[in-house]
Amino acid sequence: MLALALVICFIVTVLITPLVKRFAIKIGATDKPNHRKVHQKVMARLGGLAIYIGFLVGFIILQPDSGYTVPILIGSFIIIVTGFLDDMIELSAKWKLFGQLAAAAVVIYGGVRVELINLPLFEDQFYLGWLSIPLTLLWIIGVTNAINLIDGLDGLAAGVSSIVLLTISGLAIMDGNIFVASFGMILLGSTLGFLVHNFNPAKIFMGDTGALFLGFMISVISLLGFKNVTAFSLLIPIIILAIPISDTLFAIVRRLVQKKPLSAPDKSHLHHCLLRLGLSHKQTVLAIYAMTAFFGLAAVMLTMSTLWISLAIIFFILIAIELLVERVGLISAEYRPMMNFFRRLANVRRPL
Repeated sequence: MLALALVICFIVTVLITPLVKRFAIKIGATDKPNHRKVHQKVMARLGGLAIYIGFLVGFIILQPDSGYTVPILIGSFIIIVTGFLDDMIELSAKWKLFGQLAAAAVVIYGGVRVELINLPLFEDQFYLGWLSIPLTLLWIIGVTNAINLIDGLDGLAAGVSSIVLLTISGLAIMDGNIFVASFGMILLGSTLGFLVHNFNPAKIFMGDTGALFLGFMISVISLLGFKNVTAFSLLIPIIILAIPISDTLFAIVRRLVQKKPLSAPDKSHLHHCLLRLGLSHKQTVLAIYAMTAFFGLAAVMLTMSTLWISLAIIFFILIAIELLVERVGLISAEYRPMMNFFRRLANVRRPL
């Protein structure tokens, strides 16, 4: 049934996206090129509406039943309205944040929370108590905006989200979590259906309607999907989302180092850096897909590994992220402490 729902969501979204494109052009929901953007012509946005319609069709088919269902549906509707308004009239940052906070508050009130953190080294669990609410809020808002920030190239956010959803759904199926698997699969089918029209050269953008919706839904189902993982439960979704989360965190670091406002736009995100290294548009997108798949595979391995192997995987992931940041210049072209260390080490060992 899950596979059938995925296929139906895919077909529905493929068919509905051209209609959404016409609707977006008719109401003026278009994206005009400027100095910060890669595209060179006016593009219809609002494509996220097609993803949302496909998602609703899948929900009607599977009807996943849980106490979380209604809060998630209400929260997703709030986030869709927020994205729709932003694609139409370009909301200010504070109103976009207000919409995200409202959506997050609904699902938190409905019981979606980070309630504890597993501490496998000490064979114990740390219960967060009242801290669970601000931590959950930070996670939902952070992931929602992380997906939004990587939406800078044709097919990038949709493809990365698809890989993330595939990983979450697969782990949920392995864990017997049918509720999360149901949401993950219908979202995956809808996102892949949209990607048919969004991959380079894109015919339509997902806009904030799609990026905020996907980010919000991924943040919520990732929390629900790993409550029963005994080791490093909070790290699993972080690793799955390593690329968008890293891009966002280093954007914050970059702006702090450069003494710029955190909300200041720039062209130094991961995809911008890869383009500057000489990769083409498609090569950049495919490279980031590969990175996302790598971290998804690492997360799967982490759930099946012993404690010490898990620690080795985490250490390797941290080294990989740092080397990636330095190689592409995600903070700055001069920031290369680890690469310089390895270079000095190589010079020391080189025979005279």
